Amino acid sequence: MRWWDIDPVLELEKDLFPEDAWSRGMFWSELAHSRGPAATRRYVVAESEGRVVGYAGLAASGDLADIQTIAVARDQQGSGLGGRLLTDLLRAATAFECREVMLECRVDNVRAQKLYERFGFAPIGFRRGYYQPGNVDALVMRLTDPSASVQGTEING
Repeated sequence: MRWWDIDPVLELEKDLFPEDAWSRGMFWSELAHSRGPAATRRYVVAESEGRVVGYAGLAASGDLADIQTIAVARDQQGSGLGGRLLTDLLRAATAFECREVMLECRVDNVRAQKLYERFGFAPIGFRRGYYQPGNVDALVMRLTDPSASVQGTEING
């Protein structure tokens, strides 16, 4: 992801997450940490026919990575794009030498939970009222050894 991707990403963000969409400043802040030798972030976009149809981001700290966001345009959901974005983030976690990857997922987002489970993530707890202002709980999931999850992974779609 580059600075010029922020506007189309924000459009997608507001469509998919109207109550708790990230701000322009949040994306700028994340991108500021994604370049150079001290980079601790990896943000990617997926495009189709000249438009952004998905994006994803990961933050790394020591041997722990945290998936910050994964989003897929409504007309692309079920196409395998989410799996491709997740694969890219897990490869980045491996490159950052992270041994574990964590994430929070809305408890009502069963489709995302199933995706994460296919990659080896396991639920480890909840964060009550994590998503605001809707006061929706988050399921906390963890993956140990992200390198093992993406070895030989080939996603079609």
